[in-house]
Amino acid sequence: MKPARILLTVTLLSLLGVTQAMADCQIADAKLEEAILQRPELRGKVNRQTVRDLRNLRDAAITLWSYGRHDDCERLLGNIRELLSGPPINSLGGNDEEDAEAQMGAREPKIQRGAVQGRRDRKDAKPLIHIDELAPALRADQIIGAEVRSADDKIVGEVRNVVFGTKDRRDYAIVASGGFFTPGKDSIVVPIRSLKVSQERDSFFLPMLEAEVKTVPHMPDQDYRWLSDEAWRTRNDAIFSDRP
Repeated sequence: MKPARILLTVTLLSLLGVTQAMADCQIADAKLEEAILQRPELRGKVNRQTVRDLRNLRDAAITLWSYGRHDDCERLLGNIRELLSGPPINSLGGNDEEDAEAQMGAREPKIQRGAVQGRRDRKDAKPLIHIDELAPALRADQIIGAEVRSADDKIVGEVRNVVFGTKDRRDYAIVASGGFFTPGKDSIVVPIRSLKVSQERDSFFLPMLEAEVKTVPHMPDQDYRWLSDEAWRTRNDAIFSDRP
């Protein structure tokens, strides 16, 4: 075989190998965000750190992929899949008796986002609390990762970030309403003062029905430039104001 033909063959084989590796390392195939939204035990507060760890692993896989380490990326995705499939994620927490009871109580049927059965229709359901009336107040790590529900008690997303201390004292919760979190594409900006929280402090509630949540404009950019756009924030905040 001529040298030029050998070189061409090696090059093609190398490209095929890279293409195959890239095809194998499909971050979305791990379905991490889908699992979090559909599995009650992953949304429970006892597993918030576990969920953060899983997301950190997912982000590490993205980093490996961006540097061309596709085989390493796929191996890391394999670890994520194994952690999601077993052992049961709620057995990875502490062995404290109260924690164990909370984890057992979080076991509910796997159903789609927006249709997960809430607790507001129960006779013993306690009134919701306006977030600015809480005593003691919430820590940031109690807010980030918490589920967010509509006024009709349907899951609409989760808090993925918080913004505190703007000049005009307007603080925000960034609520991811889609599957794989992409800022500016599937997230809404909610004034924290508009939220209510369950007395168990495990669910936040928007002052609108699920159907209305779908009409809220998404966060306009990934770099939080909207914080300097007072006109956009005023229009956005008005959507949540003057509601019971």
